[in-house]
Amino acid sequence: QVQLVESGGGLVQGGGSLRLSCAASGRTFSSYGKGWFRQAPGKEREFVAGITWSGSDTDYADSVKGRFAISRDNAKDTVYLQMNSLKPEDTAVYYCAAGPSVTIATMKRATRYNYWGQGTQVTVSS
Repeated sequence: QVQLVESGGGLVQGGGSLRLSCAASGRTFSSYGKGWFRQAPGKEREFVAGITWSGSDTDYADSVKGRFAISRDNAKDTVYLQMNSLKPEDTAVYYCAAGPSVTIATMKRATRYNYWGQGTQVTVSS
């Protein structure tokens, strides 16, 4: 079964850090662009960060710039999201996604991603 599996979520105090991981299984996504999205209760899913297949280009939502960093290890077929200086408004379910047509120009669009993980909860207390 083809899937992306997120891990690393949890409960953290405001100002703290978490590192999310997303590993592939069932097939390889090392040549796909990848991204992280999040969805808070009562809100639409939103783009957080994206990275091209080579790792040479990244993009971030304005709300997380300077605090979050996306990276990838193609040998492990894993993408990471390092989250620092966390705020209560970062509380959400975080999803990783992958798609063959994800580029620096398209990575903010959820419709460009063909594969999605099941999500991992991140809760930031004040």
